[in-house]
Amino acid sequence: MNKNIAYPTPEKVIEYNLLVLTIIKVKKADQPKVLNYHAIVCVIEECKKLEGDVYDKAICLLKGLIQKHPFASGNRRTAFVVVKDFLLSNDGVFRVKDDPNYARVMQGIRENYYLDDEIMEWIKNGKIKEFKR
Repeated sequence: MNKNIAYPTPEKVIEYNLLVLTIIKVKKADQPKVLNYHAIVCVIEECKKLEGDVYDKAICLLKGLIQKHPFASGNRRTAFVVVKDFLLSNDGVFRVKDDPNYARVMQGIRENYYLDDEIMEWIKNGKIKEFKR
């Protein structure tokens, strides 16, 4: 793994939010609006401080962006794209298919349904148990 990890900037995360809302329309009311810029900064800083490899950091990014809900719309879609870019930029693998059915998994991540090991398995191998309430 790459020792010099490339982290996203808050501006890049915001740019991805605009991109996903332009490309992946879910609701008519979707709008690229930052509700909490500080939350984005905090998630990135937590990720930088976290001990572990790029996968541990990717999970931190994914959960942080989803759970801290810094955008008016598209938090899960944005987190998905940010984490994919983060891993690929750092010589990692991202084997989750770009499949709308994984929206339920992202909901499960938001609700702390999955353990970090389960999320890592999903990222590395594309396999995860179904989210059930």
